[in-house]
Amino acid sequence: MNQEIIKKLVDEALEENENLYLIELSFLANNKILVEVDGDTGVNLRECIRISRHVEHNLDREEEDFALEVTSVDITKPLKVQRQYVKNIDKTLKVKTIDNEKFEGTLRNVDDNEITLEWKAREPKPIGKGKVTVVKTAVVAYKNIQEAKVKIIF
Repeated sequence: MNQEIIKKLVDEALEENENLYLIELSFLANNKILVEVDGDTGVNLRECIRISRHVEHNLDREEEDFALEVTSVDITKPLKVQRQYVKNIDKTLKVKTIDNEKFEGTLRNVDDNEITLEWKAREPKPIGKGKVTVVKTAVVAYKNIQEAKVKIIF
């Protein structure tokens, strides 16, 4: 199976809707193709069907049989690409770094190299007894992120 042709077909289908982007393209055993997409405003079933049809109609099953699955991103899966971080600004993320540091905070900023999280913490007062609420921030480079997930809040 020519993976370059399939990648090109997926890219063509995604170009038709500028809100969509590729998360993962996998070629599995038994000629199974898995396409995982996300969108700036989500991905509906109609878009998954459109992408699937574009790929299927441009491949010849007579030449090679294959199974194709086009899915949207599972909300419980870790974020993989920078555009997913942009989509989730002002949402709560759980981030684990490669140094095993863990942060949970609101995603406030995303740029080409890093993300900024913000959260509130209770700390002892500098003078006197009791505690005071302070705003903390953490700037984490993408290269240091082992896993980042959106916290689902009901």
